[in-house]
Amino acid sequence: MDTLVRLGYVAMSVHLQNSSPSQTMTFAQFSKLKNREAAIQKLERIAISNLENCLRLLKHNVWSEVEFFRFSSRLIPLANHEELEDWDYMKPIRSILSEIKDFLNRHPMRVGFHPDHFVLLNSQKPEILKRSIKTLKMHALLLRGMGVDLNHRCVLHVGGAYEDKEQALEQFIHNWGFVPETIQKMIMLENDDTTFHVEHALYLCEKLNIPLVFDLHHHLANHEEAQWEKNWERIVQTWKHSPLPIKMHISSPRDEKDFRAHANYINAEMFKDFLFKVKGSVPQIDCMIEAKQKDDALFQLMEDLKGTKGIELASKSTFYLR
Repeated sequence: MDTLVRLGYVAMSVHLQNSSPSQTMTFAQFSKLKNREAAIQKLERIAISNLENCLRLLKHNVWSEVEFFRFSSRLIPLANHEELEDWDYMKPIRSILSEIKDFLNRHPMRVGFHPDHFVLLNSQKPEILKRSIKTLKMHALLLRGMGVDLNHRCVLHVGGAYEDKEQALEQFIHNWGFVPETIQKMIMLENDDTTFHVEHALYLCEKLNIPLVFDLHHHLANHEEAQWEKNWERIVQTWKHSPLPIKMHISSPRDEKDFRAHANYINAEMFKDFLFKVKGSVPQIDCMIEAKQKDDALFQLMEDLKGTKGIELASKSTFYLR
């Protein structure tokens, strides 16, 4: 069986000028503005600008034949700040979200989020769990506004070890019961580079019916368990109920000394070694590139794969493993 591989990139483009979707305002900056109403209007202008840049990025993706993209999770500054609970941040952005929805209807692509590391579903502190669920609800509102089906659109890490990994895993299972069903269905879990390796993540994914996003670089940095190949079939099985193809993250170490940091580009040889091991095991695999050079890393990787025996390019971002 041939395998289709689709490449995507994260949040912003190095080719598109002045298109940051992560412009922000700190609470300290917000507090310095004497007129609260004017301060909120400034926040709203930033949020609208971020989403307008998202639309520009989606247009750039269509032109570049990229069908897989991760939105920034910093689209709405201070959306969940406790001092701004009275702010209806969705109202001013409905119009631009509707434009994005229309665009995605005309040009379907796989989109999603990777909420920040402070979203901790295995926290022992109720207030942190509550804030984490609130942040995920914001992501759900944004996805709904864009007309995107919520299934498996947010990648999370397992969370903190809190000095006892086994207990931290059980805490995740306990807390899962407090997570609303609509939020549960958004979640995918990822193995990390320091604490929870593939088998830890698989334990939760198999128990709670959550897809596992395999991160190859994290796996190589976290040498606690055996070769990833022995767990590949289990990883694939976590996706059997998902409407989406299996998803993974790819990045390369900056250097041997700083192994965990992401390089500017992807090491094509390391990636090819992985690809030919999984070829034929799944009909399609979507690979999200986590590299400093964003979309340029994607274009360079496609260039590096050209002419490789067993790889047939299908578009500017997709290819077949034959």
